[in-house]
Amino acid sequence: MDASREPALLFDLDGTLVDSVYQHVLAWRSALEAAGLDLPTWRIHRRVGMSNGLLVNALARELGRDFSAEEVEALQAAHARAFRELAPHVRPLPGAIALLQELTARGTLWAIATSGTHATAGPNLTKLAVPPTVPVITRDEVPFAKPDPDLFLAAAARLGVAITNCVVVGDSIWDVLAARRAGALAVGLLSGGYSRQEHEEVGAFRVYDDPEGLRIHLDELGIRR
Repeated sequence: MDASREPALLFDLDGTLVDSVYQHVLAWRSALEAAGLDLPTWRIHRRVGMSNGLLVNALARELGRDFSAEEVEALQAAHARAFRELAPHVRPLPGAIALLQELTARGTLWAIATSGTHATAGPNLTKLAVPPTVPVITRDEVPFAKPDPDLFLAAAARLGVAITNCVVVGDSIWDVLAARRAGALAVGLLSGGYSRQEHEEVGAFRVYDDPEGLRIHLDELGIRR
């Protein structure tokens, strides 16, 4: 990381800035049940944070079967419908709005890189009051989503910052893995349901409870007040 300037922050969205992980889990369970498939919710949760395509592949492996292209499309569409019904219950995580406002006020560069689509991300960006000048990279804009590094590489490029001078903030091990593959430092948040040990085992530099925990420890990332 370039020591001559403070790092830019690249944020995941679901489970990192908004409390939406369990709505996604329930939406996937609903999609599976509609297809006559039964899978425990904890197994679904372990895959949230991946791209939807990889997540469906992982669920198929858990179920011991393959999905046709038509079945994959139907599951993804059913998940999107179920999530839209649950989306009004999604709220910003503690400290998320204050953290983003503080970064903006101090002139620290930041962006959002999410495995979700623009359609699903839009309402949550509004809830977070994300300024229109902040880059937001969604699954629609890159060839591959997490755990591939494409989202974070695109976000750094949009900011005009080297990825090696970025810190990725995410709630899942898939965020941390994608950050490491991109060449960035990674910070884990516990707000998505993964443990501190899991974050550290895949290479998180620091782990905090939620956005508020990160906000009060920004100096540990080289962002000084």
